[in-house]
Amino acid sequence: MIRCLAPNGGVRLIKVSVMSATVEQLDEKVTSAQLADALDSLGRRDQVMHAAIVPLALGTRALGRAATVAFAPVDRDSDRPYDAAISLIDGLAPGSIVVISSGGSTSTAFWGELFSAAAIGRGAAGAVCDGYVRDSDKVRALSFPVFAAGTRPIDFRARMEISVTDQMVVCGGVRVHPGELVLADDDGVVVVPGDVEQEATTRANQRARSETTVLDELLAGATLDSVWNRYGVL
Repeated sequence: MIRCLAPNGGVRLIKVSVMSATVEQLDEKVTSAQLADALDSLGRRDQVMHAAIVPLALGTRALGRAATVAFAPVDRDSDRPYDAAISLIDGLAPGSIVVISSGGSTSTAFWGELFSAAAIGRGAAGAVCDGYVRDSDKVRALSFPVFAAGTRPIDFRARMEISVTDQMVVCGGVRVHPGELVLADDDGVVVVPGDVEQEATTRANQRARSETTVLDELLAGATLDSVWNRYGVL
């Protein structure tokens, strides 16, 4: 199961598919900071999205597999402007995190309440957008984890259209491939490249355990120097 922390402090459990097996290997207490440190130790120092991407509700954590989509500008309307989005969302695998590349657009929102509701119905774990989203109060009420650069009430119809799905996209300055592990929390969004996923999750788990020990010792009076020399963690 994937555990998504809801804004009201509750926990929503989402059954994941076989493709999400390694997600189960990342301890539920691992933070984005600990995962980023693990990736740093592996030489992958550019796997954290821009700081502008934040949760709609503080206290939200989302962990899952990237389902990628990119938008591009359009100057025409269509009788069926949402077909590509419908196909993407209706086809989401359980445990997916929708990763939306806005192409730098500040003109519209790319996600909202009804997309969130449909994603919940598919068992998705969240959505990350480097542009804007809308219906923020209603999305928070659904307890669906959404991370975005801001909010704007404007529909993307006749302004933007989906140009790519299920391919590599750049979101928040990070290259994201379909199926890659994504962890998002209050500190930010981290993407784990597939070729280092096993080692990164192992190191992040180890770091989380070490930090718990270090915290206890610091609170008991140990010096920073002593715990650094013992554990190499700060």
